[in-house]
Amino acid sequence: MTRRGFLVAVTLAGVSFGFPRGVLAAMDPATSDDAVLPSEGAIYEPSVWYSIDNTGKVKVNIIRAEMGQHVGTSIARILADELEVPWKDVEIVHVDSAKKWGLMVTGGSWSVSQSWPIYRQAGAAGRVALIEAAAKKWAVSADACVALDGKVVSGKQEISYGELVALGVTREFSEAELKALPLKADADLKLVGKPVTSLDIANKTTGDAVFGIDAKREGMVYASPLLPPTRYGAKVTQLDDTAAKAVKGYRQTLVLDDPSGTVPGWVMVLADSYYAAHKAAGLVKVSWEVGEAAKVSEADIINHGRELLKDAAKGAILDTGDTNTAPVFGKAASTFEQEYLTQTVLHAQMEPLNALAFRNADDIWEIHSGCQWQSLTTAVLATALGVKEEQVTIRAYMLGGGFGRRLNGDYTIPAALASKALDGKPVKMVMSRSQDMQFDSPRSASVQQLKMAFDAHKRVIAMEHHATAGWPTQVMVPVFMPKGINGQPFDPFAIAGADHWYTVGAQKVRAVSNDLANASFRPGWLRSVSAGWTGWAVESFMDEAAHHAGKDPLAFRLDLLTAEGRNAGSGPIAIGGASRQAAVLKKAAAMIGWGTPQPTGTGLGIASTFGQEREMPTWVACAVQVHVDKVTGLVDVQKLYIVVDAGIIVDPDGAEAQCQGAALWGLSMALFEGSELVKGKFKDSNFDTYTPLRMLQTPPEVKIEFISSKAAPSGLGEPAVTPVAPAIANAIYNAVGVRLRKLPMTPDDVKAALSKV
Repeated sequence: MTRRGFLVAVTLAGVSFGFPRGVLAAMDPATSDDAVLPSEGAIYEPSVWYSIDNTGKVKVNIIRAEMGQHVGTSIARILADELEVPWKDVEIVHVDSAKKWGLMVTGGSWSVSQSWPIYRQAGAAGRVALIEAAAKKWAVSADACVALDGKVVSGKQEISYGELVALGVTREFSEAELKALPLKADADLKLVGKPVTSLDIANKTTGDAVFGIDAKREGMVYASPLLPPTRYGAKVTQLDDTAAKAVKGYRQTLVLDDPSGTVPGWVMVLADSYYAAHKAAGLVKVSWEVGEAAKVSEADIINHGRELLKDAAKGAILDTGDTNTAPVFGKAASTFEQEYLTQTVLHAQMEPLNALAFRNADDIWEIHSGCQWQSLTTAVLATALGVKEEQVTIRAYMLGGGFGRRLNGDYTIPAALASKALDGKPVKMVMSRSQDMQFDSPRSASVQQLKMAFDAHKRVIAMEHHATAGWPTQVMVPVFMPKGINGQPFDPFAIAGADHWYTVGAQKVRAVSNDLANASFRPGWLRSVSAGWTGWAVESFMDEAAHHAGKDPLAFRLDLLTAEGRNAGSGPIAIGGASRQAAVLKKAAAMIGWGTPQPTGTGLGIASTFGQEREMPTWVACAVQVHVDKVTGLVDVQKLYIVVDAGIIVDPDGAEAQCQGAALWGLSMALFEGSELVKGKFKDSNFDTYTPLRMLQTPPEVKIEFISSKAAPSGLGEPAVTPVAPAIANAIYNAVGVRLRKLPMTPDDVKAALSKV
């Protein structure tokens, strides 16, 4: 058995399956009832396992966070289908953090796509092991047996998986044997792509689902934080809690000492209830020495970005083939360039940030909170607490909204530090809405400058894309940053999408970190990450370039989606490349009636993106119909059509819901969502001024269409966000003849643009 082998162990307690990544799996009954637990997994390949008890019930361990996307249902059905067990016998378990589970992260629309090959192999291994166990019992060839609905059948003989478990058989697979395991033909899958009952709907509808904000521990105290004026560099200079002492239940006020540097200058007000803590916090007087960010506002971030882009030596250059664009631009018959901006965008998830922390009887620090990236957060917690990472565990809870905010587990640190100050006593911190929004890790404001070169026949011969923003990966986990062809590191989540699938000749993509943004607040990953703003620039620019070339925007794009060279696509997910992007674009254009006459003030717009990463593209096209009121500047999106090619669709209902939500999120960020940094603080603190899409603003027609595909699944949580904003901007131009190049596109922006026509 190799180090990357596979172990199936059947005992009286149950049968367990595990994929060790780089280590040999071993039984560890002290840490789980019946799981084969691997040690730390390789990056991007988290370990996955499951168990079957002697009644035939299958328990699937899920390392992904549940935040409304029904991820457990999607992943479990992949395994159950390949294992050949009835859906009614499947249970999902969201596991707690531990090194043995490997990399635990829920983001990037990775969950189903990355789980697809691993879970299918896991299911196949279990099916083969159980067939062989039955064949041995009956003294027949394994070829004479077949697995069917949780049983092994041979002629008139049959035995259930549960009965086989009781036999106590062990089967090991070498790596070569594992790779050679027979997988079902896609056409024979019974659960994948078919309607099934979601395994987490019942708890949510009955109110039994437990979210982080519901966490309780006997003897806990509540904490309400007082946030300093700046994210970094603040120090408490004076504190007076005299007035707070009159509040019934008030206990004390702590000034946190944070070795991790996550929450400098924080003050925690402790009381016997949330309401007492919150009331007392309003009476505590604190003075701070502020950080340098107190001098920084949104315009400073944007202007600094522009200055950074002026220096061609700054930043990383991505590998996009021929990047030697300068001589091509030098001989071009014509060139075209534009700049695109985006404002700061907050997460504003419904469940405010919260965490319950304490030290248990085994000297382990338990953190009870919803979390999207346990592997990142436990390391920071260990630093803050001054303990080994093995002494920290995050208990799994459902998330009342994540959208990338809970990838950064910074909100767990103050609760843990307060508990440490109380010698491990349980402390529960629940932020108010305003505190949550002020402590956000937002999508940074961005500046993008795009250029295109044409020959004498108006054919595209070169393109450049220069982008700068705050880099969340650089700030929080720089080891995830690759290097460009010039040797400079870059944040892939702050440039993905700019490396598009259009064939444009010589192509240069340059990513530059906005160091002022990084130093002024903590940039974060927000649903669709960089593709939500790089796609905005690319698809707005493609539309403008089409008009510059005197071509129809649809035809212009299709001419460039030639699926040649690096744009031909390869691998199980990206196979087909640009031709698949062309297909979704054609479909969306047909759905909206591209080219048909529209009433006055009404226009159609199209855009097409590939979700996020070139290695895991989800091809998405958006077509919209909008009406623009020239007097008020209001943009009414009347039709919003999304066409998606995400390979094999594992969970049809979930996929449609994900894409609907993502498309409406894209609409919200296009027209309504945007904040600003004002002297180191975000100007918005609640939903009275921060105004995401309301129900009445939702288009009457929102349609999602999926392209049938045999390619391996890609992601669905984020990609439908990405083409919506540029499609709307392009439709606005077709409706009233003005171009908007900043997100969000507000009524004031529309009126200002119209006043210049």
